[in-house]
Amino acid sequence: MKITKQNMDTLAWEKGDGLLPCIVQDARSGVVLMQGFMDEAALTKTLDTRFVTFFSRSKQRLWTKGESSGHTLELVDISADCDVDSILALATANGPTCHKGTTSCYNDAAYSDFSFIAELENVLSGRKGGNPEESYTAFLYDKGIKRIAQKVGEEGVEAALAAAVKDKEELKNESADLLYHLIVLLQASDLSLKDVIHVLKARHSE
Repeated sequence: MKITKQNMDTLAWEKGDGLLPCIVQDARSGVVLMQGFMDEAALTKTLDTRFVTFFSRSKQRLWTKGESSGHTLELVDISADCDVDSILALATANGPTCHKGTTSCYNDAAYSDFSFIAELENVLSGRKGGNPEESYTAFLYDKGIKRIAQKVGEEGVEAALAAAVKDKEELKNESADLLYHLIVLLQASDLSLKDVIHVLKARHSE
């Protein structure tokens, strides 16, 4: 159930004596960032400000993640489970989530391989405007879209040739090169893989 201010009173607050667990998940990578607890006031503030806010059981007050460090969690979407007794918040993390300086409080957990693609996209995006002599990615951005598009074409042909001769190792390597250059091309065009996924999802629903 998507949570709004109009239906938040239907959550099973009584099950947790007024507190419900809230899992925060990175909206792009799917990585679980942290867990906290929300009461109705924390949920209301989260919906109003669009920054994830919890009820701190140790401080006995509302606590907006990042209020001291600046490493806030910007709300993208929020929903409840089928029993309406737990909350899932999708958020964009502005810096490391854990107080230990790591991306997630579950830093030793096993993550999906697909979450690495989101991390890679963030890294490649951060190379815009970098020194072309220190980074190949910055070098590509500096050369412009035409050069990057040329590389995508070259890598696509090489991946296709590797598949045609049934060279699986070469196909893996060329596919990695193709995906890397495609991400750079999207970033140079002010787009992201998220935009591509939206197109795929729209086609899938047709």
